[in-house]
Amino acid sequence: MCIQAQEQRIAALEQTINKLQQQLKQVQEKPTVHVDRIEYKFDQLKVETLEGTLNIGLNPNDLSDIEDFAVQNQTLSTPLSPKEEIQRSTEIEKAIYEYLETDLPLIINDAQNQLSIQPNDSYFSFIKEDIIRQLPNRIDFHLKANASKVRTDDKDQSINELVINSIKQEIQNGVWTFLNNLPENVKGRKPE
Repeated sequence: MCIQAQEQRIAALEQTINKLQQQLKQVQEKPTVHVDRIEYKFDQLKVETLEGTLNIGLNPNDLSDIEDFAVQNQTLSTPLSPKEEIQRSTEIEKAIYEYLETDLPLIINDAQNQLSIQPNDSYFSFIKEDIIRQLPNRIDFHLKANASKVRTDDKDQSINELVINSIKQEIQNGVWTFLNNLPENVKGRKPE
């Protein structure tokens, strides 16, 4: 019985070997496919339809709790191009330069009179140069500070006016503060 069981096992193993040899022969007869290199050219891809949902920073399971966000008919403010920003700053700078030429001497004289300081024209050039040196930074500061305050159709013009008026006020306060904080021996007080 043992010999008979081993003969059956040997017959089964011979059948398995024959099947494997036939399969190997079939695989060897098939032509092989050889791929040298695959190149992807993404710039040549054409997307005809784009479907699906892109969730950035959200878990899709949390979407059921999100309410519908709708934008009413409001005007949205878009940032200016660098060319427009430079043009705006140049317009404001030009207006302030004109203001410095026409009004700064009067502002200095008024402040000297109110503070009882002897008139001295030497302060004029120092104050003017200091203002001109600080002007680009102050324009940038006031543009950023006033950008959110104006919501009109002629937004650019009204922001320019706000910035110009803010800088004029700053100049007046700065002249007053400068002259008021001069040392007593430099002020040369007017006789009262």
